[in-house]
Amino acid sequence: MKIFRTVSELRQWSREARLSAAGQIVPVVGLVPTMGALHAGHASLIRAAAAQCSHVVVSVFVNPTQFGPSEDYAVYPRTFEADCALAEAAGATAIFAPTVEEIYPAGAATFVEVDGLSSRLDGLSRPGHFRGVATVVAKLLIAAEPDRAYFGQKDAAQVAVLRRMARDLRLGSEIVVCPIVREVDGLALSSRNIYLSPAERVQALTLSRVVRTVEALFAEGERDTQVLTDAVLEVFAFEPSLRVDYIALVDWATLEPRETAGEGDLFAVAVWVGATRLIDNTVLG
Repeated sequence: MKIFRTVSELRQWSREARLSAAGQIVPVVGLVPTMGALHAGHASLIRAAAAQCSHVVVSVFVNPTQFGPSEDYAVYPRTFEADCALAEAAGATAIFAPTVEEIYPAGAATFVEVDGLSSRLDGLSRPGHFRGVATVVAKLLIAAEPDRAYFGQKDAAQVAVLRRMARDLRLGSEIVVCPIVREVDGLALSSRNIYLSPAERVQALTLSRVVRTVEALFAEGERDTQVLTDAVLEVFAFEPSLRVDYIALVDWATLEPRETAGEGDLFAVAVWVGATRLIDNTVLG
């Protein structure tokens, strides 16, 4: 497995891969953007990319522009050797691990912001977050020139932002969304789960419980957003130590609130478990 540190190396590799695969019907280059601290959820994205693309590059870059001033950029887990081993085992053929200076050259003054969507859900709670995400992903798509880029549904609001960005900028890469991967007990996998104490780990299971509650009510025919929200609040009442950031039922494309739930709508929730912010969601139906 190759490791690239510069945009020029990555772009050359991608173009050579496409030249060597001339005439093939399948997509050639798949990109899996990550911030490292890889886990089974990331491995599922890499496996999906490897099943569909002949060449797969995993980016490992903790992006400073998507962290707020009081967030965990400095302590975000960095496990590069383990990340490389997991990526290779899952089917990656290359790793892109640039420095901050490679992605944001001195004096860089260009950023990407998706108006409207960037201020909803996580964007409302974390001002500037989606500006940083859109900027770094745009840079990665331009650098790797992939046929497809793979993201997890757990970051559903991010997916909505990136889909719109890729469409608006005509970037040419297909955004592929893969299902949430969960622990046996239902907790959605996240690199930030390592921050949880044993007691907080138990409390965090409330997120998957509220997701299952909404799924069950929707399956039974409930469509009223207020009724669904009240049911969620009843579940949260059993864990008063949790601080709810948002409970939302929205159109997944626009992240606009829906008064009546429909097939394909997104139910999303974010909570603080101690000092750790976690998210979860489901696509209804």
